[in-house]
Amino acid sequence: MKLYYSPGACSLSPHIVAIEAGVLMELVRVDLGTGQTESGEDYRKINPDGYVPALVLADGDVLTEGPAIVQYLADQAVDKELAPVYGSRARYRLMQWLNFISTELHKTYSPLFDPRVPPDCKAQFTERLAERFAHVAAVLETQPYLMGERFSVADAYLFTVSSWAPHVGLDLSPWPALTAYQGRVAARPAVRQALAEEGLLK
Repeated sequence: MKLYYSPGACSLSPHIVAIEAGVLMELVRVDLGTGQTESGEDYRKINPDGYVPALVLADGDVLTEGPAIVQYLADQAVDKELAPVYGSRARYRLMQWLNFISTELHKTYSPLFDPRVPPDCKAQFTERLAERFAHVAAVLETQPYLMGERFSVADAYLFTVSSWAPHVGLDLSPWPALTAYQGRVAARPAVRQALAEEGLLK
């Protein structure tokens, strides 16, 4: 398998999950500015939408969208318990978290990274993002991970998007449970390995 990624982008989430699951794959870096891979390949021939991640399977089929990819990877190593069993109520709870992170956190960042968006509009999106993180922090005050006592693929995704906060001027320190969570996840060997492989460890 091949994982197409850009350092620190949402593709970091499946990168972490692959390492946690012990799934071997080739990493292919994508320059999102030029739309080319590190070997000069046109990335849009892999994913016509042009964004990461994309996972090319052994048979050549391509999966896109992080929440789908992380569930696929988790299901390749069921014994690692990175996702509840498919069809269980807990699996739907996981999907709930993945959708929340995708729609309420991840996409809310988009205008904050766009230089064309006026400052007053960015302020509104920052406020909305803070409200969503406050909700997450309230959950993490009662349990170490989003699904309870165990790390799951949802945590790989939340860790990734919460790490973008300093880049848009959002201070997460008002939520100690959230910052403690970031430190807890960052200390995991698989997370450290993924960060190192993407050149993100200082």
